[in-house]
Amino acid sequence: MFCRAGRYFPRPQARPGRPLTVRQCSHTIGAADSAAQSHSAIMREHDLINWICSHELDSSVVVAGPGDDCAVIVLGEEQVLVTVDQLLDGVHFDLARCGGQAAGRKAMARSLSDIAAMAGEATAAVVSLAIPAGCDEGVGKDIYRGLRGLGEQFGCAVAGGDVAVWAGRLAISVTVVGRCAGVKPVLRSGARVGDAICVTGQLGGAWRHQRDLTFRPRLTEARQLAGRCEVHAMIDLSDGLATDLRHMCDASGVGAELQADAIPVHPQSDGLKGALCDGEDYELLFAVSPAEAGAIAAEGLAGTMVSLIGTITEGREIVLADPDGKRGPLKCTGWEHTG
Repeated sequence: MFCRAGRYFPRPQARPGRPLTVRQCSHTIGAADSAAQSHSAIMREHDLINWICSHELDSSVVVAGPGDDCAVIVLGEEQVLVTVDQLLDGVHFDLARCGGQAAGRKAMARSLSDIAAMAGEATAAVVSLAIPAGCDEGVGKDIYRGLRGLGEQFGCAVAGGDVAVWAGRLAISVTVVGRCAGVKPVLRSGARVGDAICVTGQLGGAWRHQRDLTFRPRLTEARQLAGRCEVHAMIDLSDGLATDLRHMCDASGVGAELQADAIPVHPQSDGLKGALCDGEDYELLFAVSPAEAGAIAAEGLAGTMVSLIGTITEGREIVLADPDGKRGPLKCTGWEHTG
């Protein structure tokens, strides 16, 4: 879905130091309208997503469209989850450093994480590969091994796809189809004032220490959570806690207050700032009734720790409260593509 970001590695760009403009990149994003081509505003990922979401979706079969972790589509009497993610060498991974198998695994893991964010079950994936000309065939096989190996752990078969060779760097696109399996899809938009804000795992330092290549999608945790209580809203943390909490709050029309000392900071994180801003954690951030949150945090989910880190509030402001009682607006932001 139109909701993902990534992390740029310090690799040379085609035009170092100069962000792409809408005019420069219009040929890569499809048939740009004439208005977009008439000026040279810098393209920002979430501005484009918001523009896409502003267009009314004229479809009786789409229950949830752009802006959530998955699309929810009605097929017959069933609701089906569909998500797609693309990964680019030099943006989301460094092929020379991590190898094909790790790149393939991460590509599958990101799409499975989207299914987890909706509390669904993954069923099958189709994959598109754009492989650099002259690339060793062993790399392609390793990518497939990474994709298939993780998919099989969650019952998600690689059912097909497409392969092309080009002059650019490796690009992997993974589309996963899932099912609700008796659980209503959890959207980002259902958080209620007074809800407890909870998060799985520990945050920060993932992309700096390559945990983004080895994380385990929280599908089991999400299904267990949805089976024990009503989950009002949920999102997976790709862009960082600060940014993704803002996404959930904006979708729900609410604000939030986070307790700084309750945020689970990973030992590899650069302190609280890393936990708030680094991104690529792929943990689950969710809003539930405060009556349910205490037991969930105490017991965890499927062996994974859960922390109660804040409260959903009225208004639209997101506030960070220090242990000494000081409160202020959360200014830290996570990752966003800017072209």
